[in-house]
Amino acid sequence: MTIKLSLATLADIGDRASLPSYRREDIRPGILHFGVGNFHRAHMAIYLHELFNSGRDLDWGIIGAGVMASDQRMRDTLKAQDFLTTVVEQDIDRSAATITGPMLDVITAPDFDRIIATLASPNIRIVSMTITEGGYFIDAATGKFDPTHPAIVDDAKNPAAPKTVFGLIIAGLKARRAAGIPPFTVMCCDNIPGNGEVTEATICGLARLSDPEIADWIHHNVAFPNSMVDRITPATGQREIDITRENYGIEDGWPVFCEGFKQWVLEDKFPLGRPALEDVGVTFVPDVAPYELMKLRILNGGHAAIAYPAALMDIHFVHESMENPLIRAFLAKLENDEIIPVVPPVPNTSLQDYFALIENRFTNPKIGDTIPRLAQDGSNRQPKFILPSTADRLAQDLDVQGLALVSALWSRYFEGTSDGGKPIAFNDPSADRLHAAALASRNDPMAFIGITDIFGSVGANPQFQKRFGEAIASLRSQGAAATLQRYLDGTLAS
Repeated sequence: MTIKLSLATLADIGDRASLPSYRREDIRPGILHFGVGNFHRAHMAIYLHELFNSGRDLDWGIIGAGVMASDQRMRDTLKAQDFLTTVVEQDIDRSAATITGPMLDVITAPDFDRIIATLASPNIRIVSMTITEGGYFIDAATGKFDPTHPAIVDDAKNPAAPKTVFGLIIAGLKARRAAGIPPFTVMCCDNIPGNGEVTEATICGLARLSDPEIADWIHHNVAFPNSMVDRITPATGQREIDITRENYGIEDGWPVFCEGFKQWVLEDKFPLGRPALEDVGVTFVPDVAPYELMKLRILNGGHAAIAYPAALMDIHFVHESMENPLIRAFLAKLENDEIIPVVPPVPNTSLQDYFALIENRFTNPKIGDTIPRLAQDGSNRQPKFILPSTADRLAQDLDVQGLALVSALWSRYFEGTSDGGKPIAFNDPSADRLHAAALASRNDPMAFIGITDIFGSVGANPQFQKRFGEAIASLRSQGAAATLQRYLDGTLAS
C-alpha cells in the first residue's frame, strides 16, 4: 500500500524512509530562497534538515520564492504535501529515502508584494538563490552586468513593482532600510565563478539604473559571500515518481533523486548570523575561488565535455556515456592534458584525486542523470565551464585541441541531428541563433565561434580557429566516434 506524503502521514512512513526528528511547529523562518528546484532541495535544504535533526538552529526555516510562471506548479505540488520532500540518495551500492521538512512555504508570481513583505521581515536574515547560471543578466563574453536586457530595463523603469529576483531583493532592502532593519545577507548557490561578486554586480547594477544612492548603500552594507556548491541532481520525471512509489511506497508529486556525495564551501560573511552549517559538513573558508574553479572546470567542464559527443552518438544516460570507452578516454585525456594543468592549486587537495572522484560519480547508474540535462543551456554554461580554460591556455600559448573539439562538438550538436539521424531537441535560450550559426558554419566554419557574446576573444584567436576547423571538419566527414578516436590517437590534426 502506498502512502501520500504529508505531515499527517509521517508516522506511517517511518518504516520506509528516514523522518525529521524536529516538529514543523518548532521551525521559524530565517531564510528566503529564490528557485525551489531539485538542486536546492537536495543540497541547502538537506544541510538544514540535518542541522535541525540535531536540535540546532530551528529559527532558520526556509520560505521559498519564485518569479517564473512555472514556479506555481512546484508550489502547488509541495503545498499539497505540506512542503515536505522525499530525497532519494542513489549511490552505486546503496539507496535510501529521507523525508525533509525545513521548508515552511513557497510564494510565487504574481504575488510579488508578499515576496517583498517577506524580504522586509526582520526574521529573514539570509536571502539565497539557485536560479541557474543564465539567470544573472551577465554578458557571457565580457562577464559584466548587462543593463540592456528587457527584464532589467523594465525593472529599472518600475522599481516599485519589480518582477525579477534582483528587483525584488532591491525592493526588500529598501523597505528594510526605511524601517531601520539591518540588511539581510545575499547568498548565491549557482555555478558561477565568483558567484557572490556576480550577484552583487547584478543587484547594484540594476539599482543604479533607478537609484544610484541605494546602489551605493547596498554595496557598502550588504554581504555577498561566494560559495561552491556540488551535488549531482537530475531532473524529476515519471521514472523518479514511479521508483519512489514502487520502492518506498510513498506518493510524492515531486521527489528529488541525487547522489550521496554533496559539498558546500562558503565564505563566512553573515552580519546577521547564520545557521551552524559547519556542524553538518559545510566548509567555511576565507577564499572560495580555488574550490570554485576546481569544481566548475573539472566537474562542470567534464559534464559539458561529454554531453555533446554522447548526444551525437544517441546516448541518453550519463553513466552510459561513461561506459563508452571513447567518451571516457576523451574525458580523461581532455582533463589531464588541458583542463587540470590550468586549474590553480586548491588547499589540501589533489586535483588528480578530485578528478578520479568525479569520474566515479559520473559512472553512477542509479540516479539516472541524463545527457539532455547536461546539454541544455550551453550558451550560458560553455562560457563558464569550458571557454575560461580555453582562454587560459591560449594566453599561455598552449595547445587547445581538446577544448576546441568540445566547442566543435557543441556546434555539430546544434546542426540539429545526431550522427544516427535522430532529431535533437534543443533546450537553450539562444537555440534559434545557435542553430542558424551551426548551419551557417557548413559554408563558413568560423560562423559558430564568431558569436562574440558567447566566445568573446577566444573565437577570434587563430590557434583556436585552426583547431576548431580541424575538429568540425572531422565531425562532419567521419562522425563523433571516429573524431574522438582521432583525438585519442593524435591524428586529428593530420
